[in-house]
Amino acid sequence: MNSENLAKEIRIKALEIIHKTKASHIASIFSVADIIAVLYNDILKFKPENPKWYKRDRFILSKGHAGLSLYIALCKKGFFSEKILNTYCQNGSFLQGHISSKNVPGVEVSSGSLGHGVNIAAGMAMAAKLNGEDHRVFALIGDGECDEGSIWEMALFANHYELNNFIVIVDHNKMQSLDFCENTLKFINLAKKWKSFGWTVYEVDGHNHKELKQVLKKTNSKKPVCVIAHTVKGKGVSFMENDILWHYRDPQGEFYYNALKELKGLGK
Repeated sequence: MNSENLAKEIRIKALEIIHKTKASHIASIFSVADIIAVLYNDILKFKPENPKWYKRDRFILSKGHAGLSLYIALCKKGFFSEKILNTYCQNGSFLQGHISSKNVPGVEVSSGSLGHGVNIAAGMAMAAKLNGEDHRVFALIGDGECDEGSIWEMALFANHYELNNFIVIVDHNKMQSLDFCENTLKFINLAKKWKSFGWTVYEVDGHNHKELKQVLKKTNSKKPVCVIAHTVKGKGVSFMENDILWHYRDPQGEFYYNALKELKGLGK
């Protein structure tokens, strides 16, 4: 399976599961689907049969509300069965709406309180350097999450300690919570801001797998790396794209069937 096919499977399976469970955050899941697919298909070192393999790369999904995308990728890569995946958001399931590491192989830490996961990831990167280990640590955050002051404390920390084994990916879909980022809290140019904190910064199309693969394979001799991935919230379903309603709405009725047709390439 290539990364494009994995991304398609993430979107279709997420749509089916959220339709069934009446959960939320479908647009956020679609926004990061390509990033998750490239990471798990082409970038990260891991062993599904040994999730705690000490040489594995670490991945932290700091924007934990998009957790279903990671659960699906882990399932497709053999960390756990589809039977377990299908329990998502049901009573008694370990697969919670915000990503949870409890009894879920392949998930490094639980997240959901924005700004926390990426700070844990920075600590992991620091520990790896102190221990002379050569794995890399990746964290995926949202652009709305960059409103958190803890993000910038972490950015200063990572630059000061030259965490060149640390890669932060910003899902820059320009939307957060109930509005566009511009209307919620205006950004200074994100790329310039990360650069001003001493990071090496790349900007890519977050849905272009070739660009993602090229940039995520890069390393820097001293600096941590920030990848600004320009994405579209709800990517893959025309009526969900850039529509804030799908931050929390679940697809039912004609919305579900029309979305499924689009994702399977059967027309709009």
